[in-house]
Amino acid sequence: MVEQTHASPLDLVFHALADPTRREMLRRLSSGERTVGELAEPFAMSLAGASKHIRTLEMAGLVRREVKGRQHLCRLDAARLGEASQWLRFYERFWTERLDALDALLREDDSKGDTP
Repeated sequence: MVEQTHASPLDLVFHALADPTRREMLRRLSSGERTVGELAEPFAMSLAGASKHIRTLEMAGLVRREVKGRQHLCRLDAARLGEASQWLRFYERFWTERLDALDALLREDDSKGDTP
């Protein structure tokens, strides 16, 4: 596993989102807080395994965990997702501009092909 201690916040977010189990945990947390056991349940994983995934999400700033007695309650903290979304929007604009330019070239090529 790659060392994450010196990674930027954005690197930690994308690392956390790279795993489908963690993405599903975030999706489930979007409807409200859950215990570690509730997050582990659909994956048939141990509490220790779920805790490792949750720790990765915590390091990325995507999840907050509160301990109440023996229960660990997790809650989504979506602010970092907003930062990742903002970073991705740059590339969305980049590709939209490129695809619009390609579309214009193809339309121009089509219109030239119609005239003898």
